Amino acid sequence: MKVWIAHEQGRELLGEIPAGVELEVCADPVALPSDPADVEFWVPPFLAGPVVTELVPKFGGVRAVQLLSAGAEVWVGRVPDGVQLCDARGVHDAPVAEWVVGAAVGSRRRFPAFALAQDREDWANEYTPTPELTGSRVLIVGAGSIGLAVERHLAPFQVTVARVARTARPDDDVHGVEDLPALLPHADVVVLVVPLTDATRGLVDAAFLAAMPDGALLVNAARGPVVDTGALVAEVAGGRIWAALDVTDPEPLPVGHPLWKIPNVFITPHIGGTVQGLLPRAYRLAGEQLRRFVAGRPLINQVLGEY
Repeated sequence: MKVWIAHEQGRELLGEIPAGVELEVCADPVALPSDPADVEFWVPPFLAGPVVTELVPKFGGVRAVQLLSAGAEVWVGRVPDGVQLCDARGVHDAPVAEWVVGAAVGSRRRFPAFALAQDREDWANEYTPTPELTGSRVLIVGAGSIGLAVERHLAPFQVTVARVARTARPDDDVHGVEDLPALLPHADVVVLVVPLTDATRGLVDAAFLAAMPDGALLVNAARGPVVDTGALVAEVAGGRIWAALDVTDPEPLPVGHPLWKIPNVFITPHIGGTVQGLLPRAYRLAGEQLRRFVAGRPLINQVLGEY
């Protein structure tokens, strides 16, 4: 059985390789190591783009695709019926939660402005006292594994947390999206960690942003199109609310885009999950999935239905 992985390091990181598995590394979607039609289990590169997903029709024999990313939106609808598509749910929980907390602390305490002052060699102690994360009211939109990790990472800051998912889960104290208009006016920090689907595309629109209170912070660790960029620019340009963005729409954010120059917007280039521990965690999952696949056991993290 032929298996393709995306990184040479993955050979060791996968752990025990079942007997009968022929392992090849395909790090370059242009220079393929052999005929992809013979591949049965495929681990594409992290954050694979169109160049990779356009290869899917060549994988006539593939039966399982194990992603290294938590998001699967670029793969949904591209994988043939009968092929098991699995995301890397759980792999990115800690690093993304860490980014959320860091971005929230930095934005609330105005670190980006102080970094610019440092660049100017400007030691000014007349700054207005900043907001703080400690004691804030945090609304987490996306009550999956990353949302739960965010909540755990926020615990030392004595915040009050409200959770929102696509559908309400009263037994778990999770609100449905229909409750957002009532929840947003009471949130100092709004954290987005939802997958990109038809239902979440443009979820954060002008009405959503207008419902946030003055001085509130929007933290987007989800996907750029979850937020209506035009509405966001219009709202943050006046300085009423703040934003910390690891993702944007469009992405990469082009030179000259207005978001770059708005002082109350903090931007990082989609690096929330890009940490040194990524590959060991991701290939540990991929290895377990491969052993399940060879043994005929059900795979976990399957992307099903509406996603």
